[in-house]
Amino acid sequence: MIRKPSVRVKQLLLRSFIAFASLFFILVSITTFCLETHEAFNKIINKTDVRNSSEPDPVPQYEIETDPALTYVEGVCVFWFTIEFLVRVTFCPVKLEFIKSVLNIIDFVAILPFYLEVGLSGLSSKAAKDVLGFLRVVRFVRILRIFKLTRHFVGLRVLGHTLRASTNEFLLLIIFLALGVLIFATMIYYAERIGAKPNDPTATDHTKFKNIPIGFWWAVVTMTTLGYGDMYPETWSGMVVGALCALAGVLTIAMPVPVIVNNFGMYYSLAMAKQKLPKKRKKHIPQVVQGSSPTYCKGELNMTCNSTQGDLCHVKGGRVLERNRS
Repeated sequence: MIRKPSVRVKQLLLRSFIAFASLFFILVSITTFCLETHEAFNKIINKTDVRNSSEPDPVPQYEIETDPALTYVEGVCVFWFTIEFLVRVTFCPVKLEFIKSVLNIIDFVAILPFYLEVGLSGLSSKAAKDVLGFLRVVRFVRILRIFKLTRHFVGLRVLGHTLRASTNEFLLLIIFLALGVLIFATMIYYAERIGAKPNDPTATDHTKFKNIPIGFWWAVVTMTTLGYGDMYPETWSGMVVGALCALAGVLTIAMPVPVIVNNFGMYYSLAMAKQKLPKKRKKHIPQVVQGSSPTYCKGELNMTCNSTQGDLCHVKGGRVLERNRS
């Protein structure tokens, strides 16, 4: 005998299908966004109008046209995101909380530029072209759709909770880093002046540290242990300052990191424990029979009065009534 799937199983299957479909369209949209910048999917078109130009040598005007296939793929993805967004808005019980959600704001901001670009693409006015140019720049917001994956992956939600709980530690890290950058940028500026030549009044011919603001970039790169090599000290005094800056950067970054790691471990343990908990199911609560009902204690009275001891029937029945009433 074949059993039909229950309503709960159908709901789980539908939920899984929607989750996988949303994940698929998110990945496709991000892939399309990255491929739009590749030269294989871009065509350079010469838009110079020589016939209507009054100048003898008009300035050539070029325009980059993206492959229409990517536009169609992006349109399908945006259509899915629009349907998903409208369904969630319609069935959301608290509209105000829905509007305040950061992920919902990202969804709306990522969807809107596509429709505006499609609506303004047929216009030829200068204002429309300026708006289209601005929308093409704003299209980078589509990459923020990657944050929608937090609805499907526990690790991303744990990371978000960790960053939110570690706000004070991040502020402390930024303050320490800003103090170190200011101190060491000033020190490297004056340390590089020690080896200047007499015929160099500004003392900047032999070094790239022309002023203190330029030293800010070097101090940030050195304290974070990146070391791009675009700026480096060339005097012995500047090398000493560079070594101190690197050591201070390691210690500065290492101090708040254990607190952030502990927060991540705590939220990750809570998330794993929550996943292992059994899901709550609705238990069937039997209907309580009221005391005034004629069937109240009828079964127990019948079982008691079926005894062959007829004299004790009323006594036992009375005890049963008193016990059940109490």
